[in-house]
Amino acid sequence: MLQLKPAPGTTLLTPKDHTLILIDYQSQMAFATRSIDAVELRNNAAIISRAAAGFEVSTVLTTVAEKSFSGPMFDEIRAAFPKHDVLDRTSMNSFEDAAVVRRLNEIGKKRLVMAGLWTSVCIVGPVLSALEQGCEVYFISDASGDVSTEAHERAVERMMQAGARPMTSLQYLLELQRDWARANTYGLTTGIAAQFGGAYGLGIIYAKTMFGGSEGH
Repeated sequence: MLQLKPAPGTTLLTPKDHTLILIDYQSQMAFATRSIDAVELRNNAAIISRAAAGFEVSTVLTTVAEKSFSGPMFDEIRAAFPKHDVLDRTSMNSFEDAAVVRRLNEIGKKRLVMAGLWTSVCIVGPVLSALEQGCEVYFISDASGDVSTEAHERAVERMMQAGARPMTSLQYLLELQRDWARANTYGLTTGIAAQFGGAYGLGIIYAKTMFGGSEGH
């Protein structure tokens, strides 16, 4: 007899079971990004940053050649983590940088979620490296971008073939909330979605304004 029970799957993310790594969200990298519109990219980066900060997800911020070439990290991310150090690298692969790996070892979580620019270089490198070292890896595809749609899609395929799990920025936010009855983070989640969640956000604003609607009731 079937014996189902009301319980989440073990591959679903929770705020405390993973580390989010945000990689090379910098102006010089964004200038050449063509697989996603810059406004959408910034909004999606804001969604995952605000979600991680609000749900207190352990988060690592890293840049490449910040002062000499690529520029500062997006304001949308820095605003969410005003007290976080940003680890600057020379290596394209974050997993070849001793400071980044040291920080991950200090945090001590083998489930990692990554997003950034560009997908085919600075995301593929650490994703494949982390998988090889026994980590469980997710990547946020619509918060990452590349110099062409072809480059982004081939990178996504390569990571999936290696065992990484793709997800989207809004999916990341809602997976952390998971239950609208969680009142302590309800306002956080709907607020992020209303500000950065496109048409879904407009729907939230409409429902609240017109008839005081909410997902929890």
